[in-house]
Amino acid sequence: MLSADPLPPLSPAGAAHSELVAGHLRSLIAAGGGWLPFSQFMDAALYSPGLGYYMAGQARFGAGGDFVTAPEISPLYARCLATQVAEIMKRAGGGDLVEYGAGSGALAAELLQALAAAGALPGRYRIVEISAPLRALQRERIARIPGLLARVEWLDGPPATSWQGVAIANEVLDAMPVDRFCASRGGCEAIGVVAAGNGFAWRSRPAGAALADSVVRINASLPDPLPDRYVSELRPMMPAWIRAATATLEQGALLLCDYGLPRSHYYHASRDGGSLCAFYRHRRVEDVFARVGMQDLTAWVDFTAVAEAADAAGLELAGFTTQAHFLVALGIDRELAAALDGVGTREGLELRQGAMTLLLPGEMGERFKVMALARGIGITLAGFSFRDLSTSL
Repeated sequence: MLSADPLPPLSPAGAAHSELVAGHLRSLIAAGGGWLPFSQFMDAALYSPGLGYYMAGQARFGAGGDFVTAPEISPLYARCLATQVAEIMKRAGGGDLVEYGAGSGALAAELLQALAAAGALPGRYRIVEISAPLRALQRERIARIPGLLARVEWLDGPPATSWQGVAIANEVLDAMPVDRFCASRGGCEAIGVVAAGNGFAWRSRPAGAALADSVVRINASLPDPLPDRYVSELRPMMPAWIRAATATLEQGALLLCDYGLPRSHYYHASRDGGSLCAFYRHRRVEDVFARVGMQDLTAWVDFTAVAEAADAAGLELAGFTTQAHFLVALGIDRELAAALDGVGTREGLELRQGAMTLLLPGEMGERFKVMALARGIGITLAGFSFRDLSTSL
């Protein structure tokens, strides 16, 4: 839950690091002729080696960081997800589990335990992680579980050789860089970044062909055209990521869990301005140029674009639903009842509160969606049996 309290100031070390990141960004802007597409700004702010938000080693996840993810809110999330993973593994005839961007390692740790308890451990649990500090955090967390660390390996990129099984990307797409645009009756503008004193500012210029064509395609697919001077964002790198993440997957599925909407809702007239924002110490921050390198940058996911990219990559859409419907279909009520058996009052309260956060519409239940993209296993999956919203895409 986000707080409305004033933002705490950066520590002296945090302020110094932010200035280093700002200097790096200013050099990129200068190299670009004084203007930088926002996707490049966002990519550098988050992923520059040794500098970016996810690359510099500061605490990012949990109560002491800037945000919490579903696996950290409650172990029930991973226990339900394990049921879906086991079903896909069975259809694929076994295989590996690949997790993209494993964050703190909370999901990996809980999934491994749940799959072990169900007798459904994958051959290998492979974590694709480019951040050395996060790899260390993940390894430390998984090592607390006796006998399971030896089953885990870390990769710099998607598996290079053919494999089968399940891939998971939990809150990965939202951190993928976006380009900002302004659509008008006179054409399309790219909204990029310029240096402004010691900070940064927005600056528009005519969009290049790729961005302009993408906006035209989006506009043509909507039930109503975008209003004049409509501002939003799109992810230029997402189709290539979908292709790369599944290029060597012979049989199995990719599960995507993130906050987002179908395109007709994402680009609705009421959402002018887009969804781009920052997070710092569990507060939503509208100024994405503040505290560069020390705050997360994120935007909601256009799941219609994901489905289109999946089709182009030779994948089948095997389901799309809200997180609440996904977890209910996978028996979160049974998992909660089992978890409550024999626990104390305080732990029981925490489990119930965690379940409510995962399920309630005002929390994560409606805002977060789950999508399954399959290859060679059929398209009827348990997690989408309660309510499948694929027709909304």
